[in-house]
Amino acid sequence: MCAKKQGSLENLSIVGVDIGKDVFHLVGFDRSGQVVLRRKIKRLALQETFGMLPRCIVGMEACLSAHVVSRTLRGMGFEPRIIPAIYVKPFNKGQKNDYNDAEAIAEAALRPNLRTVPEKNQDQLDLQALHRVRSRLVSRRTATINQIRAFLIEHGITVRSGLRALNNSFEAILDQRRDEISPRMSGVLTGLRDDWHWLDKRIDQLSDEIKEVSRSEESCARIMSIPGVGPMISTAMVAAIGKGEAFDRGRDFAAWVGLVPQQFSTGGRTILGRITKRGSRYLRMLLVQAARIIMMRPHLWPNFSFGNWLAGAVARMPGNKAAIALANKLARIAWSILRHGTSFDAARDRDMVMEAV
Repeated sequence: MCAKKQGSLENLSIVGVDIGKDVFHLVGFDRSGQVVLRRKIKRLALQETFGMLPRCIVGMEACLSAHVVSRTLRGMGFEPRIIPAIYVKPFNKGQKNDYNDAEAIAEAALRPNLRTVPEKNQDQLDLQALHRVRSRLVSRRTATINQIRAFLIEHGITVRSGLRALNNSFEAILDQRRDEISPRMSGVLTGLRDDWHWLDKRIDQLSDEIKEVSRSEESCARIMSIPGVGPMISTAMVAAIGKGEAFDRGRDFAAWVGLVPQQFSTGGRTILGRITKRGSRYLRMLLVQAARIIMMRPHLWPNFSFGNWLAGAVARMPGNKAAIALANKLARIAWSILRHGTSFDAARDRDMVMEAV
């Protein structure tokens, strides 16, 4: 279904695009806020359709292929804006359908103070894919190991926790417990062990590739100068936010990662709860892991410019809360280094770290 009349497209100011697998739904507004475009197109007709439209703002929800569509439209002279889904929902009117979704996207894209998703280039998407595949394989390896343990427990056999303990005792268990484990079950367990080792090899391959990227990428090398930060965090951060231009301050980035407390404030009363856990769950997990590793080595704290702060935080708050606070500080320092092109040096003045706080 097309617009009211083609002549009104001359005043087209914004188009909302609801991206589907094969079909896109477009809704466009003119400068007065009237709907002048309602159209359904095939994905392959994207360039042809937008080539006939005047150059304007194009809003789209953050989803699969949004970055590819954004780069394509930017190359044609449009101004694409990728909007988080949580910011689009309040503008949805009526029942859920594709045209209403596209209209809500267009409405949201008109907001002047709305924070949009930074457009990712192909290198960022490739690096993000490496992390996602590795994360999936790690989860699959954990599930495989848990299944091996479950089958052994069903036969009354328990093994100490840890990958190494199970791997070292696996052959001995099958050999010494032949009377308790049937040949069929022995074959099932051996097959699961082979799956586990294959996953180990794939994870190691991906880890090596990520480490190679971290060594060749200058931004990653600078972030890795922070204590506790290695190739995984540095590459995941670059893949997620690029140079960090989308954030004005380090605390904005920490809030995006979800390392700040939820607010339930009203009537001048400030109530803070648990952390929001918004944004990138994967990046938040990596930062918290880095914080816990640093907290396990208190003898190294005096070497860090934030060592005195960390000692005070650990003394006055529970361990988990201190770990979150440290992860928040690491995120803010990492953003400052990434945004300003500097590097972290524990022997330097404290001024560098205070810029990130």
